[in-house]
Amino acid sequence: QVVLVESGGGAVQAGGSLRLSCATSGPIWSAGGLFWYRRAPGKEREFVASIDYKNQITDYADSVKGRFTVLRDDPLGTGYLHMYNLRPEDTATYYCSQDIATTESDPYRQYWGQGTQVTVSS
Repeated sequence: QVVLVESGGGAVQAGGSLRLSCATSGPIWSAGGLFWYRRAPGKEREFVASIDYKNQITDYADSVKGRFTVLRDDPLGTGYLHMYNLRPEDTATYYCSQDIATTESDPYRQYWGQGTQVTVSS
């Protein structure tokens, strides 16, 4: 089965940096876009960043533009979210998600990781 595992979360002070990783394993015939989301306590899950299936087009939430960078080794490789100049409002559990087809005949499905906690103190 396909498994996504995030890592790299932790506790930092405001202005600090972290790099989150999203490793994918399992039977992957083809991978589509990679997405990062986050959920802060008491809030809805929100979109953070994404990179398309060709690793060419990125998109960011307005709140992280200029501070976060989404990358991926290759469409089947590890994805990253580089986070700079972190703010207390970035505190949340961060999740990666990827569109994956496990065989040529299967449709793309969205898979999710278990999340990694990021805590930014002022």
